[in-house]
Amino acid sequence: MNNKLTQDIINQKVWKACDTFRGTIDAAQYKDYILTMLFIKYITDVQKEKKEEYMHKYNSDAERVDRALKHERFKVPEESSFDFIYEERNEDNLGELINIALENLEDANRSKLEKVFRNIDYNSEANLGQTKDRNRRLKNLLTDFSDLNLRPSNLEDNDVIGDAYEFLIANFASDAGKKAGEFYTPSMVSSLLAKLIEPKDGNRVCDPTCGSGSLLLKVAKEICSKNLSLNGQEVNGSTWALARMNMFLHEMDNARIEWGDTINSPQLVENDSLMKFDIVVANPPFSLDKWGADDASADRYLRFHRGVPPKSKGDYAFITHMIETLNEHGRAGVVLPHGVLFRGSSEGKIRQALVKENVLKAVVGLPANLFFGTGIPASILIFDKNKGENTDVLFIDASREFDNGKNQSRLRVVDIEKIYTTYKNWESIDKYSYVATRKEIEDNDYNLNIPRYVDTFEEEEPVDIAATQNEIVNLKTELTEVEKQMAGYLKELGY
Repeated sequence: MNNKLTQDIINQKVWKACDTFRGTIDAAQYKDYILTMLFIKYITDVQKEKKEEYMHKYNSDAERVDRALKHERFKVPEESSFDFIYEERNEDNLGELINIALENLEDANRSKLEKVFRNIDYNSEANLGQTKDRNRRLKNLLTDFSDLNLRPSNLEDNDVIGDAYEFLIANFASDAGKKAGEFYTPSMVSSLLAKLIEPKDGNRVCDPTCGSGSLLLKVAKEICSKNLSLNGQEVNGSTWALARMNMFLHEMDNARIEWGDTINSPQLVENDSLMKFDIVVANPPFSLDKWGADDASADRYLRFHRGVPPKSKGDYAFITHMIETLNEHGRAGVVLPHGVLFRGSSEGKIRQALVKENVLKAVVGLPANLFFGTGIPASILIFDKNKGENTDVLFIDASREFDNGKNQSRLRVVDIEKIYTTYKNWESIDKYSYVATRKEIEDNDYNLNIPRYVDTFEEEEPVDIAATQNEIVNLKTELTEVEKQMAGYLKELGY
């Protein structure tokens, strides 16, 4: 009998822990407290299991065990362990003790966790209330996690903790509404984009708006290998920290996740130039206002040589940045609103330049209501710096095939497979996909709106007037007969 922890059991447990903070602070804030404590519990249990293994291996020789533990991928000082904090749960300065534990944990793992916990304060009166209330909430949080055994040998799936992170992020995204899109891309959308971009073993991968890092991890999962270089940048400090922890939990210790504004202050640079990548993926904020247009013309990396996007819509600023960070055979995939396909002015000029440069490979239209906080349909654009002689562009209208959930639409596995198979086979399918030539796109004035290429119009079946007339006559005859019967029944009853 399998008594190991399943994903669902862990998800239920950590979700219950969220009750500690509901009604106290915003969901987008209390995710930090929940997920950080989950992180501490996990690494504590992992180290406990490692220690027991070494104790058995070295016949309880404490010195040899300690020496072996120092060579593990992470270190957990005793005063930073969940068990130590739990034992101190009745102390009046519990929040302060947790903060100290985090500082010591960071110091012990400086190369992996430097500055990760700087935005989380378990002793915050503003967020967690005055001392008595704060201690009660923190004690409840510790108690909720205390009986959760996260040792790897007790887990049904070694990746279950990282998946729990994504489960919580998704649910916080649902609670947090529009703000949630800043740190989470729906899992099935990430899976689709990771497939379409076709990453390979050894690739250098980047997400310039990485949020919690879920999209980067989906790319790594698609390869089924840790032999790749993951790189990302995130503008939100607490979300950046979450991405760092997420990478750590998925054993992507060498991932480089930078904090800062990608457009105005790119941090992924080398030799005073933008780093180049084999794969670039992103789900940037849709139509970002005040993205930095005023300084774009003086950009030191010359990213806007095709034109400067409008001040109120930064979509093409992110597209331009991504393309400029591709190496000579690199591919990019980006999720953006449909407006990028047809809006005019400076965006139209940039779009025309990209088509003429022959870097646009495919456009995929997605269903509406896939993303938290917005019901508008989105699209995926695939760019390829190595298209060669092929100047065609594939258009796929996948907007009508999805699972219509209660609060949110979802792509099903079958939907993803159909999109990818169509992309892989590079085929035109009636009312679903179309391979457009450069000439056709030029004739459409470089408008990429999908209905211009994929005709999804369904003609109504012709109405047989004679048959319909005959049916009406028959119905009238039946109605007359029923009325006669009804009159007879009423007469028998004395009416």
